[in-house]
Amino acid sequence: MEFFGIDLVALIKAIGYVGVFGIVFAETGLFLGFFFPGDSLLFVAGFLASQGFFSLSLLLLGIFLSGVAGNLFGYEFGRRVGPKIFSREDSWLFKKAHVLKAQAFYERHGAKTIVLARFMPIVRTFAPIVAGVANMRFRTFLIFNLAGAFLWTLSLVLLGYILGSVIDVDRYLLPIILAIVMLSFLPAIVGYVKEKYGKRAV
Repeated sequence: MEFFGIDLVALIKAIGYVGVFGIVFAETGLFLGFFFPGDSLLFVAGFLASQGFFSLSLLLLGIFLSGVAGNLFGYEFGRRVGPKIFSREDSWLFKKAHVLKAQAFYERHGAKTIVLARFMPIVRTFAPIVAGVANMRFRTFLIFNLAGAFLWTLSLVLLGYILGSVIDVDRYLLPIILAIVMLSFLPAIVGYVKEKYGKRAV
């Protein structure tokens, strides 16, 4: 079952719990994590739990804790490094545009960005870093971090687990993964279109 030339099912089976938890941690708080397939990873992991490959309870707990820890790391990194992030030169690991995109999203939505960003690729990686740069109150950040990690983990893993119990895997798994990826990018696309045509209308 290949997705962009990668067999996600075989890959997740190969990396196991440690790999899944490590990817979730990286994608939710490290610069280099923005290219990981977080949403589809959680869905396929949930699907594999329905097939008996993973323990559902251990998977849910591990992904939740990894997501919380990743955001905490990103927040602390942003708080310590601060404005230096925005003067940093682009590299293959770092793109200033990603940070600016997360910053704009944060400015529009405030603290709830930490929850909403969980469901948005790229923004999910940089939102906690931007929250740290902006010196968001830690208690507020922690509450929204826990809520976002809980909703993200529960919704996608359980979706994969439930559908994995009823669907024809060979026929429907790839279309569902594609739909999840498209839906995860939809808010960013809508925001871009609104911004572009909004400026033209002014």
